[in-house]
Amino acid sequence: MHDLYALGARAGALLKDRGEMVAVAETSAGGLISASLLSVPGASAYYAGGAVTYSRRAIRGLTQISIDQLRADGIRSSSEPYALLLAAEIRERHGAIAWGLSETGASGPDGNPYGDPAGHTCMAVSGAITVARTLRTGSNDRVENMWAFAEATLQLFVEVLETAPR
Repeated sequence: MHDLYALGARAGALLKDRGEMVAVAETSAGGLISASLLSVPGASAYYAGGAVTYSRRAIRGLTQISIDQLRADGIRSSSEPYALLLAAEIRERHGAIAWGLSETGASGPDGNPYGDPAGHTCMAVSGAITVARTLRTGSNDRVENMWAFAEATLQLFVEVLETAPR
């Protein structure tokens, strides 16, 4: 059983203690990251907003990131540079709050158009600490990958919050 609630609660408690807020942009996790953060009573104290940027239209409309500009800059979706950009953009779109959190990948059952297999995702945190990480589950199970992506992204965020300077 996946316990995203515990990770969301831990991240929420750390954010409340710090008096900080987060905005989330996720693709292949499909909203599970935001749902985990929002499942905690009092989430409005730390959750600024979020977006599921699953399509090119959503990416452009919700983050103002241009796919054409990404290509010109040599950045592709489902990569650590893109995850970092996505985290920074969602943070900025919500008023330059303390934290931006992102996830971008291929949940399955097939890989993505960029050559990444199912089970590949990149996640990033933008804030006092900026970091990106890649996860490859080795699985093509869409639902299990969505859970794994959300769990890994929240775990990364908790690690960052526990070590970030105030």
